[in-house]
Amino acid sequence: MNREQPWEMPESEWRPIVEHVRAGRALRPTRWPDGARCALALSFDADHETFELGAGRSTVGRLSWGEYGRRRGVPRVLDALARHNAPATFFVPAVAALIDPAAMEPIVAGGHEIGVHGWIHENTSKLDRATESRLMAQAADTLEKLTGTRPKGHRAAHWDLSAHTIELVRDLGFSYDSSLMADDECYELLCDGQPSGVVEIPVEWSRDDAAYLLFNRDPATRPWTDPAVVHDIFRREFDAARAERGLCQLVFHPFVIGYRSRIWLLDALLDHARACGDVWICTHADLADWVLSQG
Repeated sequence: MNREQPWEMPESEWRPIVEHVRAGRALRPTRWPDGARCALALSFDADHETFELGAGRSTVGRLSWGEYGRRRGVPRVLDALARHNAPATFFVPAVAALIDPAAMEPIVAGGHEIGVHGWIHENTSKLDRATESRLMAQAADTLEKLTGTRPKGHRAAHWDLSAHTIELVRDLGFSYDSSLMADDECYELLCDGQPSGVVEIPVEWSRDDAAYLLFNRDPATRPWTDPAVVHDIFRREFDAARAERGLCQLVFHPFVIGYRSRIWLLDALLDHARACGDVWICTHADLADWVLSQG
């Protein structure tokens, strides 16, 4: 790709780039389990200390910020999920799990799914194929050893994918990915025009708590949104998905949502969903299995 003068690229160059990974057939079921009107899939990116380590940094203060996600954020999240009998998916970098393996136990005991989120929350777009393949397999093996269950799902750290990521997800036997943004609903991924058999459970920055509430010095970002406004945005996403009889997928981070002044947001969303009485709250793995079975 001519990165200096992309306007000079002929179609023979830009078309293969665009079509390398694309959205294939829609996987929007005509019905949800038990007559539900819509599906709600909650995910929690448990980056913890690897938010710092994976960026090649090691500042003590920022490592303690990640530790807060494990010590206080995750327990508050688990309490909220338990109050509403809501299963969820935790995407965990393998190193974050290795730092404190015992911290994985209450997540698994709560009936929640564990998915791969990199080895050390590395930016996969900077890796060669062999390194990315090794780290992805290593992460899946490690999480399986720690939890007793082989992960079915993959989410790239920062949602930064290389040209090889989706091919590796397919080749390593994951049933779904959750890193791309081509739809509101699930779809099958195409690799170079060929169906991959991999379900994409799409994400989007407007459905991610960190887009509104994360503080970071480098790159410089500041929380700019009142949690009440974030709640309103997420509730509107849910209500619209329910009106369309579709999927509402949301992304949270324990070291973002897990503070006393913010955890109510998750609790209130679950209150609202349960009050509707016709919502299937599911893990990402169960969602992927269902849409494939109905497709």
